[in-house]
Amino acid sequence: MKHALNRRRAVLATASVLAGPLAWAQPAFNKPIRFLVGYPPGGFTDVTARLVGQKLQERLGQSVTIENKPGANGILAVEALARSAPDGSHFAVVIAAHAANTTLYPDL
Repeated sequence: MKHALNRRRAVLATASVLAGPLAWAQPAFNKPIRFLVGYPPGGFTDVTARLVGQKLQERLGQSVTIENKPGANGILAVEALARSAPDGSHFAVVIAAHAANTTLYPDL
């Protein structure tokens, strides 16, 4: 019984080691990444998005663009995100106060 358990563990360990390179062989995300910031340039949210975008660009080797869409407490950026293609290349950057928008504007 103990011998069979050790054999199973050895098979699972070998399979996980062999499957590792296959996971890394997946094609990389190759679209430019866009951060839609719901506030004007130069503010805390914009600076934070630019710092995160810079690190993301260095780490992934992908182009990262910061696009400011100020107005309506971030709603304009979120609406632009909702209209974008659902391919995972667009992100909206908002502050915690954006959570109040769903209460104030139920159509969001």
